[in-house]
Amino acid sequence: MQADLFAIETDTATPPAATAGLQAQADALPADWRALLAPCLTAPAWQELAAFVDGERAAGKPVFPHEVFHALHLTPPDAVKVVILGQDPYHGTGVVGGVELPQAHGLAFSVPDGIKVPPSLRNIFKEIAAEYGDSPAPRASGNLEGWARQGVLLLNTVLTVEQGQAASHARRGWEAVTDCVIHALAASHPNLVFLLWGSHAQAKKPLLTDSHCVLEAPHPSPLSAHRGFLGCGHFREANRWLEAHGRTPVDWLAA
Repeated sequence: MQADLFAIETDTATPPAATAGLQAQADALPADWRALLAPCLTAPAWQELAAFVDGERAAGKPVFPHEVFHALHLTPPDAVKVVILGQDPYHGTGVVGGVELPQAHGLAFSVPDGIKVPPSLRNIFKEIAAEYGDSPAPRASGNLEGWARQGVLLLNTVLTVEQGQAASHARRGWEAVTDCVIHALAASHPNLVFLLWGSHAQAKKPLLTDSHCVLEAPHPSPLSAHRGFLGCGHFREANRWLEAHGRTPVDWLAA
């Protein structure tokens, strides 16, 4: 699990003065995502989840990320080419320019500019470098917004977490919401690539239809990357699939 293994423990980060409630953030989604996710966000379970997350914030608990649906804002449904599934948002913080910021910013595996690149993401970069013969010099930034803007949906299966408390918002309703997102996207958009790393992500395979390229490997965590993630060849294989289906390949070196 990316969050509890690699979070940075520091003092509590100060949230923005006007962190919007969960329902308000859902209402602010682009129209195409709202239409696709209507069945996901109208069930009673969604209302219970929104009440829980908003209640935790109201009680003064720091909840990350502040922009819960950042991934959906950056990658419209019709632009999605590749889906990378994470698990729990990072629950730690880092300091950038003297300001404490959450590691989590709404994109699976990604961290804001200036935050130290977490170990799992370092292994992702290492695999890309090996596949493309890139320089082994470490990347300075772990911000993956560049991938998101190319059509890579970086989706955690639980979208919020309390600072310092790994998996604290698991089994509170997010799993049903993100299962609905994955299924709705897979059912309406053929020929996508799904990168399922680790048993948690691979458990989502039954949500997918046969029209997609599904690539599985161990999680890129240092605890498991050597068991088959490193050397998996997923990034080149994903691009071969995209090109075979008339899509522009992803520039994985341009995170």
